[in-house]
Amino acid sequence: MDRQQEFVLRTLEERDIRFVRLWFTDVLGTLKSVSVAPAELESAFEEGMGIDGSAIEGFARVYESDMVAMPDPTTFQVFPFEGGASGESARMFCDILLPDGSAAWADPRHVLRRGLAKAAEKGFTFYTHPEVEFFLVQDGPLDGSVPIPVDSGGYFDHTTHAIARDFRRQAVLALERIGISVEFSHHEVAPGQQEIDLRYADALTTADNIMTFRHVVKEVALSQGVRATFMPKPYTDQPGSGMHTHLSLMEGERNAFYDADDPMKLSKTARSFIAGLLVHAREYTAVTNQWVNSYKRLFPLQLPNAITESPAFVSWGHLNRSALVRVPAFGKPSSARVEVRSIDSATNPYLAFAVMLGAGLKGIEEGYELPPGAEDDVWSLSPAERKAAGYEALPENLSEAIDVMEKSELVAEVLGEHVFDFFLRNKRAEWEQYRREVTPYERQRYLGAL
Repeated sequence: MDRQQEFVLRTLEERDIRFVRLWFTDVLGTLKSVSVAPAELESAFEEGMGIDGSAIEGFARVYESDMVAMPDPTTFQVFPFEGGASGESARMFCDILLPDGSAAWADPRHVLRRGLAKAAEKGFTFYTHPEVEFFLVQDGPLDGSVPIPVDSGGYFDHTTHAIARDFRRQAVLALERIGISVEFSHHEVAPGQQEIDLRYADALTTADNIMTFRHVVKEVALSQGVRATFMPKPYTDQPGSGMHTHLSLMEGERNAFYDADDPMKLSKTARSFIAGLLVHAREYTAVTNQWVNSYKRLFPLQLPNAITESPAFVSWGHLNRSALVRVPAFGKPSSARVEVRSIDSATNPYLAFAVMLGAGLKGIEEGYELPPGAEDDVWSLSPAERKAAGYEALPENLSEAIDVMEKSELVAEVLGEHVFDFFLRNKRAEWEQYRREVTPYERQRYLGAL
């Protein structure tokens, strides 16, 4: 037994923790868990916990359903704020294995680990830093009616409301008590919309943190009588919730994206990485924006006097927030990074990070050339102007995104055959159900007129 495992067992005993939740994630990014008694944990470290993989989206067919959840002791964390009368609880993320001890190809954590190992072979460590947006709405409704936001605030407003008082402060305190560092938080553009930015970390840690973040934020919201939703676009006439993500590659202690001699301080590695993100953007969009609703955010209703920053066209820029990939201003070499703005906060972070890393590494391997940057508002250009400038649109709906992904050798290689095939099947089923559903819009528009 290694030291980290010993630390976990000792902590459980010293703090009298009665429940340990073993967490893992299915292919769609849904958090799953199984609770074990502390007395069972020592054997779980040695042998894992048996689970029925056929009950989990995308994990296994019925005739190959036996799988093992192997706790990762480096992810152990006590959840003191969930204690109550029953005492504190704790959690660990798990890697999903087959009965022979090999990694399950359908485990999203394994998909990302595989991509990180490929980067490591080239001498790179992949770091990510997400800006997570979400809405706070009054409890319910879950019947499809329009939810009521908890406030009427706007961008950076200091809001006060009767419910969810000091919500962001409580959420940030809860996150920091379990070791998740928060950079800053603020009110976003739309009523009820919030943003909390996590500090940068290696991509696997960040993905684990995002899964934990979504759970904690929802728990804090429920404790204050409201609901938090990471739905990309809850309102027709308001901006949606993205998860703008900053990416960087490190070579040891050196930032591989920095070059002091370049006018923009970007290295050739960074330029080829950005080019890879652009060349393959349409191919991986189904992963970074995996829900029918995701495309309502990317291609919103155009309203008068509304500023649209949703990155719907394949372009990059230095200070341009309408671009798909933005290069933020940075003052020191260690801060050199790129920001992908299309990804939404309802994605599976393991798969999203894996495909973005795969696209960037492909650009480096093949020496992709970076096209000229876009410094104009891409949305303000006419279709003819965008076409002349070479700004191709992202897929406009989930169906188109699936069709493009299906033809992508890169995404198939990054995800692996099992995840790739399941993801396509599941998303086709979602689209088929959606396109056959008669919506309130259709009844409102046609019932009386036709």
